[in-house]
Amino acid sequence: MKLNHTNLPVRDVPAARDFLTKYFGMVAVFEVGKNFLAALQDDGGFILNLSHFDKADTAEVQYHKDFHVGFFVESPAEVDRVYARLAADAVAADPPKPREGRYGFYVTAPGGFVVEVSYMT
Repeated sequence: MKLNHTNLPVRDVPAARDFLTKYFGMVAVFEVGKNFLAALQDDGGFILNLSHFDKADTAEVQYHKDFHVGFFVESPAEVDRVYARLAADAVAADPPKPREGRYGFYVTAPGGFVVEVSYMT
């Protein structure tokens, strides 16, 4: 059995899609509607669905304080490169640092979910 996808509810599908494709190399493989569903794929074949199935445009998504989406990269230099790209576009993120066997940082994506970028040491 292989995990195929997960669904991440977001209020603004296009903003979350653009953030993940621009900074994290995900590729949009299909979309339904303007703000309903986008399927993004990473280079390992995993699919992350971004959805806004609630018809009320005011519906806010509440994430648990520990919830996040994590990306592992191949080197500390790659962590620094991703951080620098975000910083160059004035995207606020805490600087990378060592933590519990890894080197990385967290950034809040459009829609309020947190993204981790780490190199496992």
